[in-house]
Amino acid sequence: MPQAHIPANVGPITLEYETMGKATDPAVLLIMGFGAQLINWSDQFCQMLVDQDFCVIRFDNRDCGLSTKLDGVVVDPDVVLTAVLNGQDLPQVPYTLSDMAQDAIELLDHLGIESAHILGASMGGMIAQTLVIQHPERARSLISLYSVTGEFEIGAPTAEAAEALLGPPPTDRQAYIDASPKYGVWQSKRYFNEAVVKREAARAYDRSFYPEGSIRQLAAIYASGSRAEQLQKLQTPTLVIHGEDDTLLTPDGGKRTAELVPGSTFLLVADMGHDLPEPLLPLVTGAMTAHMKLAEWQRATGH
Repeated sequence: MPQAHIPANVGPITLEYETMGKATDPAVLLIMGFGAQLINWSDQFCQMLVDQDFCVIRFDNRDCGLSTKLDGVVVDPDVVLTAVLNGQDLPQVPYTLSDMAQDAIELLDHLGIESAHILGASMGGMIAQTLVIQHPERARSLISLYSVTGEFEIGAPTAEAAEALLGPPPTDRQAYIDASPKYGVWQSKRYFNEAVVKREAARAYDRSFYPEGSIRQLAAIYASGSRAEQLQKLQTPTLVIHGEDDTLLTPDGGKRTAELVPGSTFLLVADMGHDLPEPLLPLVTGAMTAHMKLAEWQRATGH
């Protein structure tokens, strides 16, 4: 079971986090995606990593879940995106992906962990890439899960997926739950289960419903730009995983990430979308743990 902790104070931000597994095992830091909470890393997924002798850390990003929220701080993501696309000076943004990566570093500091395997999903993959680019000494390996490089023309969402993501969610609890199956547009078609989707929507709503934070997170993604040049210089063992059915960040984004990072491994998973359905967990966690164990062996032997 997850071990709850007093939230970590990291500078001006307080991060809600949980750990699973033995503190003496190599750490895996899980970084969740856009508007998503630490509970989006399922207990089952985390336990499968723990069972392979890893200590799992999951946390809420700033502006999400039970971590610090920047209430009332206004930014227009569309203005930020327009400036980026036109090569204009960026308007001021509340924070960038670099700041979110720094939050993760300071959480590792809080826990007394010198280095960890860095595993990020979607926006969390962008943060994970940023962390490893800027703090390579803190990463034992990198796993980029259905994420992209920050090059806007590569891995872009389909029109239908973008509409579902960016449309304002209903604020009423039942209406929110009833509307949640629309997110099936980017989920694994073969394994889509409406009852599970609605159950998870209720759980997320009851823990923290905070769409305002997603607006600032989106501005951070836009303002942070492309990581393509820096990814080519990485020397960290890297695994890139993407689902063939992903319409939110399409598979060419994962393929491009793997092409850029020297020596990386690319796993394209059939019947997987922008999610981690239970039937695919053995395959996905098996690839992740094999990658991390190889990185551990390479560290130990100097290979």
